[in-house]
Amino acid sequence: MGQPDSQTGGHPTSDAQVRLIARLDIKGSNLIKGIHLEGLRRVGSPVDFALKYYEEGIDELLFMDVVASLYGRSQLLEIVQATARNVFVPLTVGGGDRSVENFEDLLRNGADKVALNTAAINHPPLLSQLASRFGSQAVVVSVEAQQIAPGRWEALTDNGRERTGRDVLEWVVQATQMGAGEVLVTSVDREGTRSGFDTDLVSRVTTLVRTPVIASGGMGSAVDLVHLTQTADVSGIAMADVLHFKRLSISEIRRVASAAGVRVRDYE
Repeated sequence: MGQPDSQTGGHPTSDAQVRLIARLDIKGSNLIKGIHLEGLRRVGSPVDFALKYYEEGIDELLFMDVVASLYGRSQLLEIVQATARNVFVPLTVGGGDRSVENFEDLLRNGADKVALNTAAINHPPLLSQLASRFGSQAVVVSVEAQQIAPGRWEALTDNGRERTGRDVLEWVVQATQMGAGEVLVTSVDREGTRSGFDTDLVSRVTTLVRTPVIASGGMGSAVDLVHLTQTADVSGIAMADVLHFKRLSISEIRRVASAAGVRVRDYE
């Protein structure tokens, strides 16, 4: 696997490129897509879709096992291995990863970074342990945020199934202080709706932490990406629905973003 560029290890700035990231939610051996992390619909083979997005010029891939925490297991290892044989962009893997051994297995089999949500909230020192052993650049804290009041969001776990009572903004600060080198923030309210990103949520997170922030949940058009980058200092944009159902092509997103002054990687 290729390694993340230097941007993933430091504070994003207005001069840094915004990474385009394909998010692939996995259930068993299938790529699926839902709305608000529910009503999951089978889309196809995650390995085939990952290769397609790689060939079309995606900057990174994000695999999330959406039932691993529920069942206390992860089925992603074989998918990661198969993807890594032919795909050479950074790959982040999340879902059900709750031990040092599991984390190491994923890195050895093709993952560049591993995202943790449930395990990190249940045992925050795990983030420090992993960062010390593998480097903070390999440790991503995945935050599922649901708005509970104006300017307030609660962190959920188990793919949005469980409430934690944890304030999202307080949690991302703690998680990054504990060693997470990247924050993946998913708006549960916007996820799968194609109604645009929760710009208030993302801008607050990017203001609070110095680590790169990936925004996920709600992209329905390339203009949504442009609007978010104008209001929040994001390092990357994760997208699923618009790619899986061919509402937009990666080249189209790149063209619109570039024309609007968003710094994205050139791809021929």
